Amino acid sequence: MILLNPLTLICCIAASIVLGAGFGLLITWLFGKFPESWLQDYGVKETDPDYRVSKRMRWFPEGLVACIICAVCYIVAVIFCGNSYIGTGFKPLHLLVIVLLIPDLVLVMMSDKLNRIIPDQFSAYIAIVGVLSVVSDLTEGSVWFTPEAKWYMPVLNKVIASVIGGGVVWIIGVVSITFFGKESIGMGDMRLLFATGLITGCYGIIVLIYVAIFTALIWAIPLLIRKRRRIARENAMIKASPDPRKARLELQREKAKIHFAEDPDYMAFGPFLALGCGVFCIMEPFFYERMLNIINILGVHF
Repeated sequence: MILLNPLTLICCIAASIVLGAGFGLLITWLFGKFPESWLQDYGVKETDPDYRVSKRMRWFPEGLVACIICAVCYIVAVIFCGNSYIGTGFKPLHLLVIVLLIPDLVLVMMSDKLNRIIPDQFSAYIAIVGVLSVVSDLTEGSVWFTPEAKWYMPVLNKVIASVIGGGVVWIIGVVSITFFGKESIGMGDMRLLFATGLITGCYGIIVLIYVAIFTALIWAIPLLIRKRRRIARENAMIKASPDPRKARLELQREKAKIHFAEDPDYMAFGPFLALGCGVFCIMEPFFYERMLNIINILGVHF
């Protein structure tokens, strides 16, 4: 938590607001410049009958939201990481990881929300930042490992988390397609979790998944209520129709025309994975303090 002197704290918060607003505006502008192919599903062509031009971030509301999210994340990082990364020992690479990671996580959220796609380029960028995170642990130390730990332990920690995270999602996807004939979780989510594993490591991926599932469940409740109300209205309309069978068929045809990215019943999971990664990254020392006793009991503190 905060142990910085008041002047340093004020300066850091002011810098966080300016930096967050700047990155929010930058990614809003960049989102309008990304190639169309980045924001389309694999194999989609303009000649396809259900082709839909990708949505882009607008200055309002998406741009404003991006500025607020980035600024808030940087301020929270100052509160929870300031002492560890600035106060007791300056760790520029750890700070750089946070600065570079947050805007891309916001891009992931926006892309998956607007177009139901997580561009591979975004995940590749996170993986590159993940490599920087590994380097920062090796050169500046990691709160999760004692100074006596072997040099390769921080590396294994993040590589294993990456493989396990991406591998589990891949298995779920393969099983779903093989046995149920449909995709329950996108491969974009798999690549995203693979990349974020390099950021969080084995300890952090637990936090990531917990935050992602918990927030997704909260978000799903109003969506479920809305769906049930809509279905009730549709059934009442069909029942009141002179020809219920014809009314139901027409409704089914109208639903079939809806692009998957416009499906009101679809909830993208990518934004919640990105949120989980961001929460862990900006509060890592806090989670370490809360998990240390459990880690010691389990005998996995090296």
